[in-house]
Amino acid sequence: MKELLETIAKALVDYPDDVYVNEVEGEKSMILELTVSKDDMGKVIGKQGRIAKAIRTVVKAAAIKENKRVSVEILQ
Repeated sequence: MKELLETIAKALVDYPDDVYVNEVEGEKSMILELTVSKDDMGKVIGKQGRIAKAIRTVVKAAAIKENKRVSVEILQ
C-alpha cells in the first residue's frame, strides 16, 4: 500500500523527492500519512478535494484485495 500511494503522489507533484509516506499499523487497520512539499499540496488535494478522494478510493480498493482497512491522511 505504501508503495502504491508513493507512486501515485510522485506522479502528481512537481517535487517528487519531497514525497514521504509514513505507515502506522493498527490492530485491524492501517493509516498512511502522506507528506508533500507545500507547493504541491494543492495538486495532491485538487479542486474541492477530488484528487485526494480519488487517491483514497484507489488505495482502499487495493487494500480490500488484501483484506485490510486503510485510511489515507494528507499532512502539511
